[in-house]
Amino acid sequence: MSKQLPDVQATAPDVTVGLSQVGVTGVEKLVKIAREGKRPIVLMAEFEVFVDLPSWRKGADMSRNMEVIDEILEEATREEAYRVEDVCGDAAERLLEKHDYTTRAEVSMEAEFVRREETPATDRETQYTVDLIASATATDEGTREEIGARVVGMTVCPCSQGMSAARAKQKLEDLEVDEETITEFLDEVPQPGHSQRGHATLTVEANGDPEVDLNDVIDVARDAMSARIYNLAKRPDEDHMTFEAHSDAKFVEDCVRSMAEGVVEQFDELPDDAVITMKQSNDESIHQHNAHAERVVEMGTLREEVNGDLEA
Repeated sequence: MSKQLPDVQATAPDVTVGLSQVGVTGVEKLVKIAREGKRPIVLMAEFEVFVDLPSWRKGADMSRNMEVIDEILEEATREEAYRVEDVCGDAAERLLEKHDYTTRAEVSMEAEFVRREETPATDRETQYTVDLIASATATDEGTREEIGARVVGMTVCPCSQGMSAARAKQKLEDLEVDEETITEFLDEVPQPGHSQRGHATLTVEANGDPEVDLNDVIDVARDAMSARIYNLAKRPDEDHMTFEAHSDAKFVEDCVRSMAEGVVEQFDELPDDAVITMKQSNDESIHQHNAHAERVVEMGTLREEVNGDLEA
């Protein structure tokens, strides 16, 4: 006769306070994402899994959480038929079903995603790595999924560039160069400014209709900075990136606003209640601190703000 083991987690806690998140982090799994006519993308993903916990229950069923996440991820790996956000969504819904005491289940994941591309001037094949971000939250009202990416680029400070341009203008005037030539020169040859490595994060949270293409998210985030950067760069590529960046100098705030414009242009079909998260962090080159700006906003509000700017 087998011994009945006590369910300590189902007992009442000493302090009857509910918890908004209880779960597991650092769960690593291989996930295959199917592509039409191509080999699947294989991701080494790290998951976080949470449920809420009522005040009357001592603990969550950690083993049950692991059972569900293993089950859905193994199925996703076998069938090769899921978007990454769907993997999170399915797992969150199953968590909600299997925990009769919870009202909210959350599953998130991050993974390195690699795209092949060509260098901008020499057309050499190279690779670009981004941090893929996906999550889902399931409640009795339905499931909302989030897809996004964290990318790296280059920015140039407009303030320091403006000071360099003023210095160049003064020197050219001292050399008795005419005003028209000075203006043409400064328009054609962007002056130096201190540059930073920029980190842009863009995510879209919605109900899954319409679908959001991860590659479009990556492109919008990369193009919001002064210039894209590349893993491989010959001298012509370095010259291209430097010129492009100094031709489009941006503050950290400008990058977020450029991201907003890109979101409205690329994803205008998103419903008004889709939640857009835009973040920009710059590793300052001449300061010990870094710069940061962000905006979290519903698509309807963002659309009104951006279109209002265009009409003004």
